[in-house]
Amino acid sequence: MAIADQAVRDAEASALFSGLEDLRGLLLAVSGGSDSTALLVIAARWANALKKRRTRVPKLLAVTVDHGLRPEAKREAAAVKRLAHELGIAHRTLYWRGTKPKTGLQEAARSARYRLLAEAATRAGYEHILTAHTLDDQAETVLFRLARGSGLTGLAGMAHASAVPIDAGTAIFLVRPLLPVSKARLLATLKGAGVAHSEDPSNHDPRFTRPRLRALMPHLASEGLDARCLARLAVRMRRAEATVEFAVAAARAALAPGPWRQGEPIDFATEQFDALPAEVGLRLLGRAIAHAGNEGPVELGKLEWLYQALRTSQVPLRRTLAGAVITLRGSRLVVERAPPRRGQVLRGGGNRCFTK
Repeated sequence: MAIADQAVRDAEASALFSGLEDLRGLLLAVSGGSDSTALLVIAARWANALKKRRTRVPKLLAVTVDHGLRPEAKREAAAVKRLAHELGIAHRTLYWRGTKPKTGLQEAARSARYRLLAEAATRAGYEHILTAHTLDDQAETVLFRLARGSGLTGLAGMAHASAVPIDAGTAIFLVRPLLPVSKARLLATLKGAGVAHSEDPSNHDPRFTRPRLRALMPHLASEGLDARCLARLAVRMRRAEATVEFAVAAARAALAPGPWRQGEPIDFATEQFDALPAEVGLRLLGRAIAHAGNEGPVELGKLEWLYQALRTSQVPLRRTLAGAVITLRGSRLVVERAPPRRGQVLRGGGNRCFTK
């Protein structure tokens, strides 16, 4: 049997969960599908192996979110609860209540799921949520973002761990320990353990983008563009992303040193700004607009258009973007909060990055 079809071994689980051993507890996001059910099984085996070697191991809490969108969801949550208890893991079912949107349903459900998971982790006193994203999910994410014209940040895909802000100064960490593992291997793990799983029909519904992209994967693989290739691209893009971010931090320190205080304009010397590599200058401009403005993240396409206009203009220029006013005049480029429109309620700004 090729390794791509082999079940995940206990020794591999130890490596996949490395660094999580000394935490107080871990919340496992388990929907009942194949990937998350495998996460539950592998995490239980990992915890049991730890118990044999040490006196203290992280507590595990499995959480299932019932979005109230399918009648089968209640039965699936009950099945996860039974399995969790068989494995010696506490379980909780959470519910997405209220009116559901008629458009953007999947994105709204995803946001609700992570909000509910973060709230459950906070109540339990845990700071880490484990999800079952796989190598195949990473490939689909890269393909999805590529189709939407994402830049370097988007093509870096999902990180092994990322912080999810809860409130000022507080964050929950989202950890994806199975990101290097293929879905086929997780299915093999469940088969070997004799564990059943549910299947969400929306995963195959062609009305949604990801199922359509998923259907393309076998055809792309026949041309050499398989999941591992796309995931490898994400690793390389993440490496390049870190390099660019290092350069952006250095540029900020050189062109606009010190803290950027709310309400104060950010001032760059035009000659120094123009000398920056395009990607560095673009991101620095995006940071300044996101900080000064009050309309959320800056759309990458609009930011690129503005950056090009600033670089090529031979006359003074004044533009508004994302709640910020950008003024180019002589030797100075100034970014500041736009005055409120009539009837507009002022909102706080923040250090939010432009879109991927």
